[in-house]
Amino acid sequence: MRVTPRRMGALAVAGALLMPLIAAPHPARAAGDKTGDKTYVMKLGLATINDSQHEWCKRFVAMVEKDSGGRIKGQIYPASQLGSIPREIEGVQFGEIQGYVGPPEFLSGVDPRFEITSAPGLITDIPHAVRVATDPQVQKLMFSFGADKGIHSVAIFIAQPSAVIARDPIRHLADFKGKKLRVLAAAMEQEMMNRLGATPVAMTLADVLPAIQQGAIDGALAAMTVYTTMHYWDASKYVTETGQPFIFTMAFLSKKWFDALPKDLQTILDADAGKAAAEMNPWEEAFYAKQREIWRQHGELISLPAAEQGKMMKLLSGVGDEVTKGDPQLHQAYDVFVDAVKRTK
Repeated sequence: MRVTPRRMGALAVAGALLMPLIAAPHPARAAGDKTGDKTYVMKLGLATINDSQHEWCKRFVAMVEKDSGGRIKGQIYPASQLGSIPREIEGVQFGEIQGYVGPPEFLSGVDPRFEITSAPGLITDIPHAVRVATDPQVQKLMFSFGADKGIHSVAIFIAQPSAVIARDPIRHLADFKGKKLRVLAAAMEQEMMNRLGATPVAMTLADVLPAIQQGAIDGALAAMTVYTTMHYWDASKYVTETGQPFIFTMAFLSKKWFDALPKDLQTILDADAGKAAAEMNPWEEAFYAKQREIWRQHGELISLPAAEQGKMMKLLSGVGDEVTKGDPQLHQAYDVFVDAVKRTK
């Protein structure tokens, strides 16, 4: 195409008009604004709803979104919306899900040491559990597990003492015998039920309520807040407060996803996870007390006679040593946990 003097003049004028637009800073990056940076989606899965796990997710997401300037956007999926617990854990390992929140025992297939917190007879009450969960050595120990299997642990906080729900009331130790009771996927809880004369059945939480309703199992070992928030009184009215073992909660992020983040976002995630966990300990204590009263309105809370409770504790003592003695690495981790339990009494 022949460029005439008139056309050359027009091009010069157009170029002059475009130069300010080219030279001007992108509005998203002006004055230190980071809204133009890459946004990372953080999907968090959990099996429960409207409890401390769910509450931790809400607080954690709010903190991270604020501190990251919106560069991380959180999405929370309670009540197993992203799949069963094993599927959610696998999703975290492979980076398909960015986070999972739940009892560490469910990751015993990833690293057997995750189950040490479920040893019965160690934690005396909720304040004692808080001291254990906030102990620096316990946190260092628990956060070190699973790193070579795609897991980046970021938080540990209390849940509550275990309780047993059953279709027929368990009022005495003898009532455990012959019952099929759901437990977490941990050898500690399985051995506990064996010693009580019951048959342990490892089962993911989403399957427990219908299994009790249909009579596939006689009951379950779980948390009071699970029974209330998920209306377990539709299946049974009887909860026996054994108090053992104590249930802790941990939060796990996908190591694959975490390692790919900018360093400043990694720092924010680790710090905010700890802050949210610290807030959950007093929150959970008050929440647990309220849920016990809610259960009283719909069913019955049962305590074993004092002498039988003492007999049960003696019967369960040594479960941790028995389960871990064949695995030196597992036993060493258990010893560190027990030392912290004794040190914080």
